[in-house]
Amino acid sequence: MARLVFSLNLPSSHGFNLSPRNLQSFFVTQTGAPRFRAVRCKPNPESSETKQEKLVIDNGETSSASKEVESSSSVADSSSSSSGFPESPNKDINRRVAAVTVIAALSLFVSTRLDFGISLKDLTASALPYEEALSNGKPTVVEFYADWCEVCRELAPDVYKIEQQYKDKVNFVMLNVDNTKWEQELDEFGVEGIPHFAFLDREGNEEGNVVGRLPRQYLVENVNALAAGKQSIPYARAVGQYSSSESRKVHQVTDPLSHG
Repeated sequence: MARLVFSLNLPSSHGFNLSPRNLQSFFVTQTGAPRFRAVRCKPNPESSETKQEKLVIDNGETSSASKEVESSSSVADSSSSSSGFPESPNKDINRRVAAVTVIAALSLFVSTRLDFGISLKDLTASALPYEEALSNGKPTVVEFYADWCEVCRELAPDVYKIEQQYKDKVNFVMLNVDNTKWEQELDEFGVEGIPHFAFLDREGNEEGNVVGRLPRQYLVENVNALAAGKQSIPYARAVGQYSSSESRKVHQVTDPLSHG
């Protein structure tokens, strides 16, 4: 709070006790001198300051300087009280923010698992047996893969999403190149690199193939064309980075009904 301080040179012979009452009596009796009145200020209940006294010039009208000081002080106090921030955040809001943060983290974790946690085992588990796919009257996507194929594992999440989107209209088959059961199909479809995607129409005739790591859109547009019954697919022959089928780890068929 702003204060006005006055230095008074009083003769020692007056023997004044500088209390507000004596100051008022002295200055009122002085001819031609400005009059002073003592004002006792009530303590502010919101302030820790002790009771104080102040002198205000009273020469017929309130001093303009005093008015400006008191006005600016009042505005500052009002502004600080109305726009001040709480000393500590609301605990209930903090708890809600924490809960939302935890939920968002869990959602991110789950979505990440859905996108990147899909394995080749998940694909083979949901795939249709090759013989059944050729006999149900639907177009078919045949993927030749191997468990050791890095590109096959990398593309598994995308293939899974496409399968989930079109599984009611298109068959999805997984054939493991390490399984000697599929030697004839390997020769028939000319598989030299994996993953090798063969796109078959409703009669089982090959419309085209895509090999290796390519943009997801290649698979999406080809599968969409099969589902729509179109005469051809947009990408009938496309080759990206792939794993050579010469790295096959051939094993014997353990289950004659296995399509893996």
